[in-house]
Amino acid sequence: MFTKLARITDPDTSRTFRIHMLYSMLDGVILGVLALNELVFLKSLHGSNYLMGILFQFSMLVFLLMIFINEWMNRVANKGRMLRITGWLTRGPLVLLLLFPSGALFDAYALWLHYAFLAVFLVYYLGNTIIFPTINLLLKTSYAHSDFGTYYSYSQSVNKIVMMLVTLGYGIVLDIDPFAFRWVFAVCGILGVASTELLAKITYKPIVISKNDSTYLQGIARTTKNMLAILRTNRPFLHFQVGFMLYGFAFMISVIVINIFFNEGLQMNYTSVAFYKNAYNLQAIMMLPMFGGLLGRIDPRKFAALTFASLLFYNVFLVVTNYLRYGTEIFGIHIYYFLLAAFLFYGVFAATMALLWSIGSAYFCKPEEASEYQSLHLFLTAVRAIFAPIFGVMIYEWLGFTGTFSTAAGLLLASVLYMVWTYRWRKT
Repeated sequence: MFTKLARITDPDTSRTFRIHMLYSMLDGVILGVLALNELVFLKSLHGSNYLMGILFQFSMLVFLLMIFINEWMNRVANKGRMLRITGWLTRGPLVLLLLFPSGALFDAYALWLHYAFLAVFLVYYLGNTIIFPTINLLLKTSYAHSDFGTYYSYSQSVNKIVMMLVTLGYGIVLDIDPFAFRWVFAVCGILGVASTELLAKITYKPIVISKNDSTYLQGIARTTKNMLAILRTNRPFLHFQVGFMLYGFAFMISVIVINIFFNEGLQMNYTSVAFYKNAYNLQAIMMLPMFGGLLGRIDPRKFAALTFASLLFYNVFLVVTNYLRYGTEIFGIHIYYFLLAAFLFYGVFAATMALLWSIGSAYFCKPEEASEYQSLHLFLTAVRAIFAPIFGVMIYEWLGFTGTFSTAAGLLLASVLYMVWTYRWRKT
């Protein structure tokens, strides 16, 4: 890793990489806290399964706005100022959670506080609709194509190291004080603003500059037309998105139920959940540089097949764990042997999906098109989020844990087979 970085001779690339690494560290703190967010909503706030589903749904549903936001972003020349304002408006409100009461006062206003919690995170996730595509645009125009995946994997490795440490520490703190999330999120709000301030320092020079005389509504119509044209004319990208749609349904119907499984099925405390999340993150950290280089050398559809297959086996071992709960307890951490096996596969998934979801779409386009392609990718993510998370809770109530995880596994098998088919027999 360090040998590769030492060979960065271009000063702009070196500066961008340093900023990217610092951003990844701050973002890792926030993601380490968010890793337990749905569980906090269940265990500390005693929220319902359906409201927890909506909390997760917000993180994806906001991308339905990408058609409108993408056109607006195309019209914003000063990307740095746009990022700064976004950071203050969407990360800053996390500080308001410091005002949440505890004890009897919380119980008296529990439902309203649940809604307030959801509202704060809806605002937070709205910021991702601007930040995620802009990161892709800034980095794709700053890094060489051949080095894009490698540099991104290094930053993601640092991101996951920080995330891992924060998740474990946060889990221990929550077991001591279930309402510690209040001041922790206040700190995250400050760090979130600081992270967007960092991103804003990356130099962006538009590759194509053209005068735009159309109105905003005309621009939205053009953006919609362009997105449809991408799917119609870029067949490899279309196939990539079909596979992602199948995977996305599987992921979204199971992710909420997995938290219920940990809380109600396995009755794990915060520290135990943090332990498993750290285990797969540690594995992902070690694998990210290898997979970063691999993504730069092979077709993303082939890479996607590996990613989806790893999540398939994760769900299979969750089913096994539901029936064979062999394990032990060490220092208050519940160790389930088959759950450890499940997380070995999830570690592979975490390492590969960190790259595939964030930058996979950029491999199907020119550098100046990276933001538009990522916006389309995020919009399609939101389409499946309209009903998939809540449908997952419904499947759980109808069929239980086994039925939910088996349904997810079936969809993942279909996504793997489709990716193999499209790569081997439909390369264009």
